[in-house]
Formats: sequence, C-alpha cells, structure tokens
Amino acid sequence: MTYVIGIDQSTQGTKVLLFDQEGNIVKKVSKSHQQLVNEKGWVSHDPLEIYNNVLSLVREIVVGIDKTEIKTVGITNQRETALVWNRKTGLPVENAIVWQCARAKEITDSFNISQASMVKRKTGLPLSPYFSAAKYAWILRQMDELPEELACGTVDSWLVYQLTKGESFVTDVSNASRTQLMNLTTLSWDEELCHLFDISRSYLPDIKPSDSHFGWTDFDGILPATIPIHAVIGDSHAALFAHKGEQPGAIKATYGTGSSIMMNIGTEVSMIPNHLAVSVGWQSQGICHYVLEGNVNYSGAVITWLQEQVGLIKSTDELEDLVAQARPEDQTYLIPAFSGLGAPYFRDDITASFVGMTRITGRAELAKATLESIAYQINAVISAMKDVSNLPIKQISVDGGPTKNQYLMQFQSNLTNAEIAIATIEEASCTGVAYMAGISCGAYSEHILDQLSSHRISPEPSFASIRLEKLAGWNQVVNRLL
Repeated sequence: MTYVIGIDQSTQGTKVLLFDQEGNIVKKVSKSHQQLVNEKGWVSHDPLEIYNNVLSLVREIVVGIDKTEIKTVGITNQRETALVWNRKTGLPVENAIVWQCARAKEITDSFNISQASMVKRKTGLPLSPYFSAAKYAWILRQMDELPEELACGTVDSWLVYQLTKGESFVTDVSNASRTQLMNLTTLSWDEELCHLFDISRSYLPDIKPSDSHFGWTDFDGILPATIPIHAVIGDSHAALFAHKGEQPGAIKATYGTGSSIMMNIGTEVSMIPNHLAVSVGWQSQGICHYVLEGNVNYSGAVITWLQEQVGLIKSTDELEDLVAQARPEDQTYLIPAFSGLGAPYFRDDITASFVGMTRITGRAELAKATLESIAYQINAVISAMKDVSNLPIKQISVDGGPTKNQYLMQFQSNLTNAEIAIATIEEASCTGVAYMAGISCGAYSEHILDQLSSHRISPEPSFASIRLEKLAGWNQVVNRLL
C-alpha cells in the first residue's frame, strides 16, 4: 500500500485527506478554526491554532495505517492571507490578516495612478488591500523595530516553515503571484514592487515551482521518519489542476461562499486586462501555466442568506422543488451586492437589491431569482474571459456544494451556452495538490488525473430563443446600479 496526504488549509478550517495508491480518498478529517473579527471589522486568524490543527488532523488520519507507507504530502491553502513571524523564535508577531480584511486600505489609497498602473502591469493584479503586500506592510508599520530575522509569508510558507522546523522558508509561484510582489514575467520578487510597499527582499521566502521538493517533515514526531513535501499550490489553482486544466481555454468555476472562476491562458502572459486578474496557475514539470481569474463575492452565500437571514427556506433541499413552482414569465432579478460586486464589475459601493418584482412575485420567484443570480455573475466573468482571451469555451468544469442543485447547473449551462462538467470529487483543491505531490515523487503516474470523472449537462435547445433576452435583462438591471 502507498499513501499520499493532502492538506487543504482554507479560510474556515483545515481538511486533511488520505489517498491510496489508486488516488482514492481513504479517509477525510477536518477541523475549523476561530474567525477573529474585531469591532472595526478586521478579520484575523491565529497562525498557531492553524498549525496545531494541522498536526491534530494528521495525528487522527494516520490511526490504523502503516505510517511507513506514507510517501509524500501536498499542501493547498487559502490565498492572500498574510503572516509575519520571527525566524529565530518561530512565533508570529501578529495574527494572520485574512484575505477578506481591508485594514490596509490606507496604504493602497496612498499610491498614485502611475504606481497603481505599475503594480497591475507587473503583477497582473489590481492594486488592492485584498492582496498580501499591503497586509505585510501594515503589520510591519505597527512594529517599533524591524529585526533582520523577520519572515513575511502566506499560509503555505508558514506551514512549510513550521513543519520543517524552520529548515525551509519557501513558497510556490501560484501563491507568490497573489502577493502583489512577484513579477509575472520573471517569476521572482520584484525590487520596484518591494520598494513601493517598503518590504525588504530578505523578509520574503524563496519562490519555487509548484511540484518542487519543499522540505522534509515528520509532523512533529507523528510519523516515524520524515517524508517530503512535494507540492504546494493555492487552493483555486489546485482545483483547476484537478479538473485537468492544463490546456489553454480550460476553465473551472468553484461554487463556494463566493466563486473563483479561473481560465488557463497558456504558457506566456500576452494580456493584462483591466477587469480581470492574471496569475500563475502553477508551474510543474518545468512548464509555467498562466491563468485569468475573476472572483464573485456572493455565490453559494446567497443560498445561506436565503435560509438563515430571510427564512425563505428551511433547508437547501427545498430549493429544487420551490424553484420549479416559480412562474416562468416572472422577471425578478437579485443583484447580490451584499459586499459590492466583484469581477468583472469591481464596484464595492453598491448594495444588494431585488429588481423587477410585481404584486404576484412570491416565495418561489424570489428563490428562483436568488439561485439564478449565482449563474448570472459567473457567466459575466466567463464572458469577459472569452472576450479578452479569444479562446473558445466549450466546457466549464465546476465543483462545490451548490453544484448539486440541478436547476442551477442547467441554468448555468443555458446562460453560458456551454457544457457543464460537474466533478464527482468533492474536494477538488485537496485532490489536485495530492495528485501533484504523488506525481512529483513517483507515487502516481501522470495519468492519475484521467480517472476523475464528471457528470455533464448540455444547454437546452429550447433556451436558445430566450437566452439573449435573459442576459439583456440582467445587464440592464446591473448597469442601472453601476
């Protein structure tokens, strides 16, 4: 028997999965961590809690197996969340600033248009406190003294540093590309960017390909001997890898609290569009894959809102039948701008609203509009990607809890006029990084991804006659708010 461990450290918690030599999930364990939100709305995580949770879950998942048969581990992580720690003590100087937190807005607001343009040109990312660089800068500005042994890193760097007992201070290109400090072309830290954010290059980890050997770990003595960490990759990137997204034009949409839509654009950066982000998808086997990405703030979260805040449904299981009762001619739209609208609109100054209601709009129609708002937002990002890339989109790979809703998936296929491939795996990110680690160390063949199956949904021919009308209605409503 051969085993591979996959670690998925995400915003809400940590999952650890154990895979066998066939790539099947043998066991899965998970644990949440505290969301530290203060009176200013600042969002933080305790780095030590996250690390201890990883150890606790690994200890749990290896019970009952021969630990000597574990060959490697891969790590995928929440992106942009920023940490600063002391390399001598190994202790954080501040809680991690979560990607959602905008406390560094004053820093990014202080830069001029020319500087913002330079950031976008070099990194492929719009200047924003959302990314790690401004978060590092904010933490450093709170310190009276800046010792030489400081380390600035994302969650992957923190975990690798702790797991290797300080031997490895590294990150991979996918995570580095989301810090706003890495040059997309050179795949290295950019001196001009570091100077702009006033961050010493010596504080930053070495950047490595995603399928590199990142160091050795025994998980603080849980294993009898050390094993190699053979893959590190950001969570959204790992999901695209799991969906076999190595070809230009391959696209995936993850339906979570929000949604990450990511498209492979090839091995060179030929475009830096204003309304989408460009990042490194991953670098493996010597090839660097670049991606376009757009993020939707509220996708699956609108279903939670419908259930918990509005009380329109008692469980998500009700949605399918409820939506089927809605009048087809109803033209109600939900614009779910609860925290503004993400890509491709980028407007954080508008609020959510139902538009187009009539006296006979009822519970079923509101539920239908809520569910459809997810598909409209994702379609807007996909349409923008298609326009700037000039690549045909014939299939969209999807994963996440809301993909179980048949109405949503059929409506998404109809709107985008493309086939939807719904992954049969529930843990796309963790599967992606575990497979990459297994391939890198020789535990898996390069064909391991071929075994991942999907359920496919095609556009309904009957929808063709109303597709443009539906999209025009959405665009009209959104443009009225912008």
